Amino acid sequence: MKKQQWIVIGSGVILVAFLFLFGRTVPERKPVSKPSAVTPKTEQFDFESSLSEAKSKLSPEHQGYVNSLENSVVRGDVKNQKIHTYHQLASFWRDSARRFEPYAFYTGEASKLENSEKSLTFAAQLFLDNLRTVNDPAQKNWMAAQSRELFERALKVNPNNDSSKIGMGSTYIFRSTSGEPQEVMQGIQQILEVARRDSTNMYAQLMLGIGGLVSGQLDRAIERLNKVVHQQPSNVEAVLSLAEAYERKGEKENAVKWYIASKRLIENPEVIKEIDGRIKDLK
Repeated sequence: MKKQQWIVIGSGVILVAFLFLFGRTVPERKPVSKPSAVTPKTEQFDFESSLSEAKSKLSPEHQGYVNSLENSVVRGDVKNQKIHTYHQLASFWRDSARRFEPYAFYTGEASKLENSEKSLTFAAQLFLDNLRTVNDPAQKNWMAAQSRELFERALKVNPNNDSSKIGMGSTYIFRSTSGEPQEVMQGIQQILEVARRDSTNMYAQLMLGIGGLVSGQLDRAIERLNKVVHQQPSNVEAVLSLAEAYERKGEKENAVKWYIASKRLIENPEVIKEIDGRIKDLK
């Protein structure tokens, strides 16, 4: 089986678990695309078209509300008015329309104007976390670019924030839809800068472990992930990633061991069902 297929298929349990345990802030309504043998050229994600399509599905009342917000800033303290309006739009798309892309976009736009480390990192992490639940390459590119820009702005505010450095490196790893070595390694190198200076940073170790899993460096992935689960035995993402790393390496006994261990950390029956299926296939 090709490495690209391993990455798409092998990550199934982790993806399902991530969706149920951490989840998108709002539901993903687009169908999941199936991997093809030939990777097509990535098209650009057109946010404006996506936003127009989302607005067209709103009720007339909601359309009027959104249009009034979009046209509300005309004079006076434009910056603070825009910040307030962007937050209102973000709240609407999150709570009423339940569409992730405009919610995240307006959250990010507000954070750029606020230019505080807290708001920038929140918006950047919002894109990064949800990037991992998307299959469409164009949408992945867009979300990764949004996240990366926000992390870069946060690092200008505070250049010493290791979490932002790790987050920015992670955008390269999770943007990759087929394990492109150069792109994954670019992200890994950024995270290594933190890990070499602070080997106790478990967020860095986790991202490096997942980076190794994505790039096919399974021995390194297992080494990193074992460090994380030793220090953080309740880190379900690390435990599931370790199980998958062992499975892909062909060490079925270890894979089953860690899949069973992950079930003790999970309450969602749908995730447990996925894991039980994986365990059954390995025995």
